[in-house]
Amino acid sequence: MTATIDAAPVSLDGANTDPVIRQVVRSRLIAVTDQMRLALQSVSGSPTVTEASDFFTGIYLPDGSFVTMGHQVTFEAPPVGSLIRHLLSNGTKLKDGDRIIGNDPFVGALHQNDVQMCAPLIVDGELLGWAGVMAHETDLGGMDFASWSPKATEVWQEGLRIPAVKLVDGGELREDVLDMILTASRLPAQVGLDIRAFIATLNVADDRLTELSRRYGTPTLLSVMHSMVDDAEVLVRARLRELPDGVVHTRDFLEHDGHENLLYVIDCVLTKRGDSLHFDFSGSSRQAQGFVNCSRAGLAGGVAGAVIPTLGFGIPWNEGMLRPVEITAPDGLVCTAVPPAPVGSATVEAVWTVSNVVSAALNRLLLASPNHAHRAQAVSSGTMATFNLSGRDRHHKVFGLHLMDPLAGGFGAFGDHDGQNAAGPINAPCPSIADVEVNEQKNPLFYHYRRLAPDTGGAGRRRGGLGAEVGLTVSVPQAEALVMTHGAEVPNSAGIGGGLPGGLIHQRFSESGGASRNLGPKPGSFPITPDDLFEVTWQGGGGLGDPLDRDVADVLDDIRYGVVGVAAALETYGVVLTDSADEVDPVATAAARRGIRAARLGVDPGSIPDPIPVSDDPADNGVRLSDRLVAAPNTSGTWEVRTTDGAVLSSGSTRWRDGAHRFAMTLPPTAGAHLHTDLAVTGWACPATGALLAVDVHLRDEHPFHDLDLDTNSLTGEDR
Repeated sequence: MTATIDAAPVSLDGANTDPVIRQVVRSRLIAVTDQMRLALQSVSGSPTVTEASDFFTGIYLPDGSFVTMGHQVTFEAPPVGSLIRHLLSNGTKLKDGDRIIGNDPFVGALHQNDVQMCAPLIVDGELLGWAGVMAHETDLGGMDFASWSPKATEVWQEGLRIPAVKLVDGGELREDVLDMILTASRLPAQVGLDIRAFIATLNVADDRLTELSRRYGTPTLLSVMHSMVDDAEVLVRARLRELPDGVVHTRDFLEHDGHENLLYVIDCVLTKRGDSLHFDFSGSSRQAQGFVNCSRAGLAGGVAGAVIPTLGFGIPWNEGMLRPVEITAPDGLVCTAVPPAPVGSATVEAVWTVSNVVSAALNRLLLASPNHAHRAQAVSSGTMATFNLSGRDRHHKVFGLHLMDPLAGGFGAFGDHDGQNAAGPINAPCPSIADVEVNEQKNPLFYHYRRLAPDTGGAGRRRGGLGAEVGLTVSVPQAEALVMTHGAEVPNSAGIGGGLPGGLIHQRFSESGGASRNLGPKPGSFPITPDDLFEVTWQGGGGLGDPLDRDVADVLDDIRYGVVGVAAALETYGVVLTDSADEVDPVATAAARRGIRAARLGVDPGSIPDPIPVSDDPADNGVRLSDRLVAAPNTSGTWEVRTTDGAVLSSGSTRWRDGAHRFAMTLPPTAGAHLHTDLAVTGWACPATGALLAVDVHLRDEHPFHDLDLDTNSLTGEDR
C-alpha cells in the first residue's frame, strides 16, 4: 500500500477469543450492513434505489477485501473493492472523515451510472477498514439521456467519469466537487439526493463500527472481520472439493453494438482442480466499437455475480468466496475493454453475459455432483431490456425514468423443481420492482398491462419460470424513449441437460394505434406520445431435462394456469388433450411423444423403444452427468458415458457428443422466432430412443464443442 493514511494499522494482539463474543460481533457486522441499506433507502428519492434495490452496501478490510454485503446486486461487491485498492496504490492522502467518490469503469465501476463511495474507518487513530456503497444513477451526462448512448464510439461521449475524488474532506463537504458532478447530470436533484444518501450510509457505518470497536476492542473487531473472510474461504473450498475436477466450456452471445448487428461471443473455459476455479475468457470477441463492452472491473463483477449465489448457499457472502477464483483474459476483449472503448451499457450487456456463462459452467459441475445435483439450475433471465424515458412532466419540469421492471425475467429450472415466474436474474438474489401505481405516480407513465408472458419459460422436465411483459405509453404530449437490449435474437437463458432456452426478448412499438412493429435489439431513441404503445416481453428461465420427460399432469396444470399454451403443449411437450380440452389423452400423448423422438432420429416411430422413465436414484457405480447421461466404469474398468437407456456414447472420457445423434433443431416460436442469422441450433439425442440430451446454440459456421471434459478419477472422489 502506498496511500498515505493518517492512521496506524491495527494489531490483532489481545483480540478476544470467546466464541460467544465473536459470534455477537459477526452478527452486529451483518446488522450494520443492513442498517447501511436502510439509511440509503430512507434518504434516496430514486426508485432505482428505493423500489428496485439496484445498489450495494458493504464493509471492507483495510486491504479492500469485502467482509459483508447485502443481498442486492452480487456483481457490485468487487468494484467498490477496486476503488479502495486504487486509493491504496496511488498515494492518496486519507484521514478520518474522508468520503471518496468515483464511477470510472477503468478504475473500478461497472459503468459510469454506477456511482460508488467509500470511507476509511479510522477509530482512535487506527485504520479498522472501509465502508462502501454503490448505486445506479439514472443520468450522469453524455450524449444521450440516462448515459446510455447506443451511437457512442468513445467512452468520453458517455458521461462524466470520476476516478477517485474526495467529496468529503475530514468531515467537510466539498460543495465545489458536488456542483461539478451535478452540473453534468440532467437530473441534478435526484443525483444530489442520492449522493447525500451515500454520505449518510457511510456515516452510519462509521458510527456503528466505532461503537463496536470501543465496546469490544479494535483488535477483536478486526480479528472477527478477518476470520469471517477466512471461514468463508474454508467453506467454499470444501464445497469445491465435493465437485468433480475437469474442464467445462460454455459460451453465450450478445448481438448489436449500437452501430451494426454484429454478434459478440463471451467464451468461458472453466478449469476446476481440487478446491480452485480458473475462468479463462480468452476466446471471447475483441472489444466492440459500440457501448456493449465492459472493463476488467466488469468482468470481475460478472464472475462474482454468478459464483457468489451459485456456490454460496449456507456460506457467508464475502471476499473469502472469491479467493479460490482466478480469472484469465487479455486486454482488449469485449469483456476486458480498454480506453477509449465505450462501456455505457456494460451491466446489461457484457457483464450480464459473463454471469450467464459462469452460471452455466458452475451448474454443470453441480449437476455432476451427487450431493448437489438437486441444486443445479439452468440460466436465469439471461438479459435485461433497458427502457429509459425522459422529457418534461405536466409541470414542465424535466423528468427521467430508468425502468427496473425488466428484472421480472424468469428464473432457471432446478434439478428438483421448476423455476419461479418473474423471479429475476441470478445476480439479484432479492429482486424487486416498483408497483405500477408508484411508477405512474412519480412519472408521466401509463401501463396498459403488466403480466406474465405465456410460453416464455424454457421447456424441460423441469420448466423455466415465465418472464413478464408490459405495455406502456405516456401521459404527457410527448416524451423520449431510449430502448436497447441484447437477447432479442439470442436465447441467452440457456437450458441444461436437454432443457430448452427461455423465450427471447420481444420489443414492439405501434404508433397512433397502427400495426405493431418489431424493434429488434437496439432501436435507440424515439419519440413516444399518448397515442403510441411500447410493448416488451422479457426472457424466461432455461429449462432442465427433455421436455418429453415432463409429467403430463404438470403440463396439464401449466395449461390450466395459462403458463403453457395448448399448441406448445403438443409441439414441445408432446401432450395431447381430449376433445373437451380439460384432460390428457394418454394414448395420443404416448404416440405424439414417440413421434417427436423418432423425428429427432429421422426414423419411423415404430422402430424405437420408449425411454425408461427418469429416475432420481444414483447411478450404479458411477455418476449422473444429467437426467439421461451417466458416467460409470464398464466391465474392463474403463470409464464411459452412456445414456440411461444403455447407449454408450464415449469411452475413456466424458466427451460424449461424438457418440450421440446430432440433428438440426428448431426452437419454439418464443425462443427462436427471431434468431440471429449467424446462429444455429443443434440438438443431441440418445441414438437408441431419441431422448433429448442437450441443446446447443452456436455459430452457424462452427461445429458445437464438447462442454464437459471431467477427470473420471475425481468422479469417484479419489483425487479430491
